[in-house]
Amino acid sequence: MQIIIHRGSKEIGGSCVEVEASGRRILIDLGLPLDAEINDKKYLPSIPGLDGSDDSLLAILISHPHLDHFGLLAHVSDKIPVIMGKDARSIAEKAASFMKDGFQIQPSDMNLKSGQTIRIGPFMITPYLVDHSAYDAYALLIEADGKRIFYSGDLRMHGRKASLTENLISNPPQNIDVLMLEGSLLGRTENIGRSPSEEEIEQEFASIFRETDGLVMVHASAQNIDRVVSIYKAAIRSGRRLLIDLYTAVVLDATNNRNIPQSYSPLVSLWVPQVQRVQIKNRKWFPLLKKHSKHRIYHGEVKGIANRAVLLFRPVYMKDIERADCIDGAAYIYSQWEGYWERDSSAELRNWIAKHNITKRSIHTSGHASIHDLQRFASAIKPKRIVPIHTFYPEKYANLFKNVEVHEDGESWDV
Repeated sequence: MQIIIHRGSKEIGGSCVEVEASGRRILIDLGLPLDAEINDKKYLPSIPGLDGSDDSLLAILISHPHLDHFGLLAHVSDKIPVIMGKDARSIAEKAASFMKDGFQIQPSDMNLKSGQTIRIGPFMITPYLVDHSAYDAYALLIEADGKRIFYSGDLRMHGRKASLTENLISNPPQNIDVLMLEGSLLGRTENIGRSPSEEEIEQEFASIFRETDGLVMVHASAQNIDRVVSIYKAAIRSGRRLLIDLYTAVVLDATNNRNIPQSYSPLVSLWVPQVQRVQIKNRKWFPLLKKHSKHRIYHGEVKGIANRAVLLFRPVYMKDIERADCIDGAAYIYSQWEGYWERDSSAELRNWIAKHNITKRSIHTSGHASIHDLQRFASAIKPKRIVPIHTFYPEKYANLFKNVEVHEDGESWDV
């Protein structure tokens, strides 16, 4: 079995790994780089067969529905099956439809389901459901040619589904030749030990919600389902209503899980920003809008409930919030990776916050495992070799783990 890391050996995001056995190939993830401003074909790795012209490329496996793991599927032939979790597929398809150049995800009659092995050519693939900020996320065991590699995907042990990864640690796959281990938090000394849990994040939210006189704006990803649950629970505890946009409503619905907040849940209302109203009109999404409008709140009504509301904020709301005249007494909470905040693309938002004299507060916990938890995970797997991936700091692995072997992007190596 041979492996090429096309992107990810010294980078977070844009993940893509090619695995070859007996002249047949699969890809694990095909993500958009985190620093990509648009979904441009120029970011597509140079891999034979992505245009559908090479039958040796059997399938693309997507570990979870984050754009940095599936975002380049827009540029792949629909002849190539895309295999992922059933709910992950639903979320990815719905999220992709809201992109500027919305795209379809190639169909497959196979879905990843935890613990159930599937065969693709010479490959045996066993997915393991793990805790991550993305919904329906998997680590993957790949077997072929008498070798076994374990791809960690993105995972953590401090979310609302921590027991999934803990179960994997307690009952790990055996005789692993190579563990391809994510290291998103390496290089950050504050992440050596324990990370805050989602329950602790919920407590912090509730405290600020109670002390705020006006609208609370929480800037978080709609695809971070754990975080949406934390915000919703904190809103209920503080006597507030959660306001979401149509994109969020669609993503939540795509989980097919009625135990998480939905557009029709108690104390949830749909507030559609102007940008989305234009999108709805242009794409004729009126049935979709109707589906999620049970508790819709309109522009002129927001000010009247601002002191009893939490908005799942996105920058598309800035002008709507001004027009609704509900800035007085408002609070802004940033609940994402700080790297996004520092980018040039966030300059308009930073200026808007400053213009209105709103203080930025940060409440967040990572979607990725702390260094301590990564060490626990690696110790449980007991691989013959550990190969860094999804990290900016591959050189730090040797000081933290045993039997580390570093490979460069584009390098072909044997398992």
